[in-house]
Amino acid sequence: MKIGRFVPARGPLRPALIALSLCLALLPATHAAADVVVGVAVPRSGPYVAVGEQVLRGVEAAARDANAMGGLDGQPVTLDVQDDACDSNTAMAVANHFVRSNVRLVVGHVCSNASIAASDIYAQNGVVMITAASVAARLTDRGLPNIFRVCGRDDDQARLSAAVLAERFRDRKIALIQDQTPAARSLAAATKDNLNRIGVNEALFLSFSPSDADDTALADRLKGAGIEVVYYGGDAAEMGRLVKIAADRGFRPQWFGTSAIATPDFAKIAGSASNGVLMTFYLDPSRQPAAAAVVKAFKAEGVDPTGSTIYGYAAMQALVAAGNFAHSTEPKPIAQALHTERFDLVLGTVGFDAKGDVTAQGYVLYVWKDGSFTPAGK
Repeated sequence: MKIGRFVPARGPLRPALIALSLCLALLPATHAAADVVVGVAVPRSGPYVAVGEQVLRGVEAAARDANAMGGLDGQPVTLDVQDDACDSNTAMAVANHFVRSNVRLVVGHVCSNASIAASDIYAQNGVVMITAASVAARLTDRGLPNIFRVCGRDDDQARLSAAVLAERFRDRKIALIQDQTPAARSLAAATKDNLNRIGVNEALFLSFSPSDADDTALADRLKGAGIEVVYYGGDAAEMGRLVKIAADRGFRPQWFGTSAIATPDFAKIAGSASNGVLMTFYLDPSRQPAAAAVVKAFKAEGVDPTGSTIYGYAAMQALVAAGNFAHSTEPKPIAQALHTERFDLVLGTVGFDAKGDVTAQGYVLYVWKDGSFTPAGK
């Protein structure tokens, strides 16, 4: 996928233009600046397509805006978009494709398991990777010098989730559930650990296999156990379905989700049962002054830049800003600039620590109402 390329209209050439073309052909050859190809790895198939679309939308807009301002170190940005389906093996294949294609800057991946699998390949081959949505602490805790993220970490998300559960629902019967996917399993375990440290014990901690039959059985089991609060780190489609099935069966606990449901798809699937559902998600930059102009441009195009859209924009924006600061399109000086400097992004003025984690504000508690989410407040 190429961005910012001008294609001339077809039509007959006038004699004067033909003569000019012949004259130009006799001049010494000159070469335009080569495009800087940035790889973009997002799920365009599988359960996380909605998040992938948000990230890609943001990346495309940031690349277009960068090209309008002169590109990356004076060179146009072109995108090589690949589908990793949020699958580890596919992500490694995508990473190897980028390496073979001499793509040395990558925005991606979305799911943490995909990012972790691909990041080893990027580290071995000197490719800079910056993710807009992978939250696993392990991704940056390994200290790979060319791996970055503009989003939060799952251990921070788990700490906030546990704090909210303890503060608001200490005296309620809490269930922590997970669907055996890496993200849901990790968040459930980390939230349990943090909650227990605070001195609050859950009534149930269990796993299930998502399906209509199992969702129905799970809702009945939770209802039968008298559960009042359900924490679940699953994706928008599965949590939306589970919330709706439970409501249809007369079970309406306080549902508590994670950043995985920060997409309108959740409310579309859950319907009116989505009202009141709590969710932890990164600080929403679409409501911040630093992103006002970008948000306005999105809305002028009929796009609601919620969820991970602005984070996709920020990831590309950070690569361009670091390259322009370093006066280079090479990954090593870009990585060094990201580690040592601060940049004015749609997230505000931020930098990246020694691990590659962004210094922007972390997670916030939100509540769903009428198809959208807003800060939950105290």
